[in-house]
Amino acid sequence: MKLLSRLITTTTLATLATTVVAQNVTVSDAWVRATVAGQMATGAFMKITAKEPGKLIAGSSPVAGVVEVHEMKMEKDVMKMAALPNGLDLPAGQTVELRPGGYHIMLMDLKAPLAADSTVPVTLVFQDAKGKQTKQEFKLPVKAMMGGGGHKH
Repeated sequence: MKLLSRLITTTTLATLATTVVAQNVTVSDAWVRATVAGQMATGAFMKITAKEPGKLIAGSSPVAGVVEVHEMKMEKDVMKMAALPNGLDLPAGQTVELRPGGYHIMLMDLKAPLAADSTVPVTLVFQDAKGKQTKQEFKLPVKAMMGGGGHKH
């Protein structure tokens, strides 16, 4: 199984546009926002589709001290961001989009700036409806921040 996992990882991580299928979960269009010197956090974004109900419950990366599943939402005209301690639900057959201004993976306590056109290793932890957890490794491309971002004032 490790060999198959490594083969999938090696084969599919070369480009961001590649779709990665990990048993029950398909991840596509994944990327990490580039940072500048002194910036201690950034976000990772992607589309996730699960064949069966499950959750995205955690993450890790050697470039960050802390990796969490977050959401941003409006509360009384104020945009608030918070960790999802119980994970992000992945309904069967529905694509859940992690995007700026919504659900995302937060990489915090960065150990160095993340330069555009580099890649970042990220491990995501998924949990199926029976409670079984699986880890999937990705090498996500780092992209410069696009105009507009996810914050609306």
